[in-house]
Amino acid sequence: MKAQLFTPIEKVINTLDPTSIPDARKTVLQPFIDFIQSKVSAHQNIRLNFICTHNSRRSHLSQVWAQTLAHHFNIKNVSCYSGGTESTAVFPIIVETLEKSGFEIEMLSQSDNPIYSIKFAENELPIIGFSKKMDAAFNPTSHFAAIMTCSQADGDCPIVAGAEGRFPIPFEDPKTFDNTPQQAQKYMERSLQIATELCYTFSKIEC
Repeated sequence: MKAQLFTPIEKVINTLDPTSIPDARKTVLQPFIDFIQSKVSAHQNIRLNFICTHNSRRSHLSQVWAQTLAHHFNIKNVSCYSGGTESTAVFPIIVETLEKSGFEIEMLSQSDNPIYSIKFAENELPIIGFSKKMDAAFNPTSHFAAIMTCSQADGDCPIVAGAEGRFPIPFEDPKTFDNTPQQAQKYMERSLQIATELCYTFSKIEC
């Protein structure tokens, strides 16, 4: 039996509407779906590394929602990571946004690049969130998919060493709205867009 997600997270997932995803975007997601399906069908581990330039916003949202939704759809042996072309720090509004969706987050170390424990279920291992380069020792070095969540990282990294597959799935950067009255709203919109597209992705997997 899988551990139940925290109730607020389940409620958020139940509000997601994958039918709202445009067909053109579903076409972008299909190779990623095919990669995951091939791993499931072969009973192999699924390692997903979500990459953006600074590993501070979109890649963390993607890592957290992917791990959570894999669990929600009971897809086994999925390990999600994130990285950047450079290391900075998780942007604080990302933490606040995830907490509003029901994730239980604890700062494990206070520094210029804090480390966070991000829990989605009572009895599951937490996701460890901090900023790092995509090839950091914390991340897999082979047999993984590289998902490029921003166009800049996609352009800067035509080849990701060790990746079995490379999937450009860019999202608009909510950083555009930093220090504006729309900041919290736009970060939540981006989080829910990422959650919706990953919900669609994992819902297509046949176990």
